[in-house]
Amino acid sequence: MTALTAARRMLHLGWVALTNCVFYPVMLLWTICGAALFPIGFPLWKGVTRWDSARIMRQFIWIYGRVWILLTFPFLRIRLARFPGPVTKPGILVVNHLSFLDTYVMGALPFSDVVFAVRAWPFKMFWYAPFMRLAEYMNVEELGWEGCLSTCKRLFGSGAYVLFFPEGHRSKDGKIQRFHSGPFKIAVETGVPVIPLCITGTDTVLPPFRRFVRPAKVCLHVLPPVYPSAYSGPDAHLKMSKDVKQQMVDHLSLMKEGLHRTGKAAL
Repeated sequence: MTALTAARRMLHLGWVALTNCVFYPVMLLWTICGAALFPIGFPLWKGVTRWDSARIMRQFIWIYGRVWILLTFPFLRIRLARFPGPVTKPGILVVNHLSFLDTYVMGALPFSDVVFAVRAWPFKMFWYAPFMRLAEYMNVEELGWEGCLSTCKRLFGSGAYVLFFPEGHRSKDGKIQRFHSGPFKIAVETGVPVIPLCITGTDTVLPPFRRFVRPAKVCLHVLPPVYPSAYSGPDAHLKMSKDVKQQMVDHLSLMKEGLHRTGKAAL
């Protein structure tokens, strides 16, 4: 190992150590500050906007994620590619899942009225669960198919987005895993388009089963909406799921190639 290589390695290790010294304290302090400001901000914003409580809570969560993105820079440099045309509303957002931090990165989206549809375990985090329930986040294990469908219909009627991680869990190797058919069945039943989101980099920052974080570039790309009207037959949702997954696999390959070559995501 040359002296230059050793120096670069030491510099990298120092940067990683600094990232961990800053990242968790900043996250904790911002969470405490957000919780402390909530009793003041919530009734004030409700009086100004006249929105229902769930929509206000979803906007507060979006602001929480947005500020978190700003506070973690330059350790996490998060980039959002421009939307491919006008923003479709309402919509079903489907995202590949690499890390617990994927939910925070959704603060980079240009809209806040997003309901997360997740499994039961996030609702066990007592410091987040009350806010998730107030925002009407969906516990898909608790609601079941009929409950999810009726809830989505109601949310779409108000113009909200519903976000699913169709893999159901974080990928351990960075590759897209098998998709569950739920969000695509809902798309076919309601006629609401699916909007694929592709994310890279969060598995470098904080992959499953690791506690220390690494600095990285995180990119979030939005693909064109996929309309359920293009599919027919009893297996329409399966065809839709297969097409959306392939589009995401192909685009993620381009994104990773762009990151490897230039440090910027390929558009």
